[in-house]
Amino acid sequence: MNVRSIFISDVHLGTRGCQAERLLDFLKDYESENLFLIGDIIDFWSMNRGIHWTPAQNTVVQKILRRARHGQQVMLIPGNHDEAMREYDGVSFGDILVRCEHIHVAADGRRYLLLHGDEFDQVTRYHRWLAVIGDVGYNLLVRLNASLSRLRRLLRRPGYWSLSGYAKSRVKRAVSFIFDFEDSVIRAVRERGLDGVICGHIHSAALRHVGDIVYVNCGDWVDSCTAIVEHHDGRLELVRAWQPVATAANAEALPNTVPPAPTFDDVPQAGIACTAETLRL
Repeated sequence: MNVRSIFISDVHLGTRGCQAERLLDFLKDYESENLFLIGDIIDFWSMNRGIHWTPAQNTVVQKILRRARHGQQVMLIPGNHDEAMREYDGVSFGDILVRCEHIHVAADGRRYLLLHGDEFDQVTRYHRWLAVIGDVGYNLLVRLNASLSRLRRLLRRPGYWSLSGYAKSRVKRAVSFIFDFEDSVIRAVRERGLDGVICGHIHSAALRHVGDIVYVNCGDWVDSCTAIVEHHDGRLELVRAWQPVATAANAEALPNTVPPAPTFDDVPQAGIACTAETLRL
């Protein structure tokens, strides 16, 4: 499928948890004019403790470089696991531009703030040692997850299931952290007068309206294997790697989509008082 833009984050190349094969399948199914890499693409944190680099991960890098060479706009927005790249804000490496943040104007005119999101994580900002300890524990769960995945394949269990993702969803503190993160991001975007945000960092994919703001999180390629695509009319869609690719004919029916912004003619006479549901937002 050809789309206008692809947004992916938290690939964590260089680690055992990276689902490079699934990402390759996704990139094979989707072509785009723009490719935005929203942080933690290469995991320098984990690579300091040991490198796990597979042929599939190498192919991911080659495919991204090839897309840039062939005319796609490829932008890297570093995260906390590849934060060394933030020193090169505004610098192009070959055909890949590095930006700490970027305002993306969608096809329907909406303006989205693109950033990784660790700026709004109080643990990462002020208690780095605690973040590193948490990262070590998370990687242990990821290793267990690899063994469970092999067992599920032997048992012919369909789909993809992540132990680390399941554990995170069951821990109340993790859920509270996600809500606090989202609230902080949305507040900052509203103060800047933008229409929405597309971020990553917390490995929790989302695509929804929060009041007047479109909140989008790309998810990750360790637990959820998700990405965001922008169609040529500006509509955003949350894509899960194990779901079939939507065709143009059935894309409107997908539940994980945000339709394009309405034109003036679409707005009822009581435009100021109308609800989000009225505008199909």
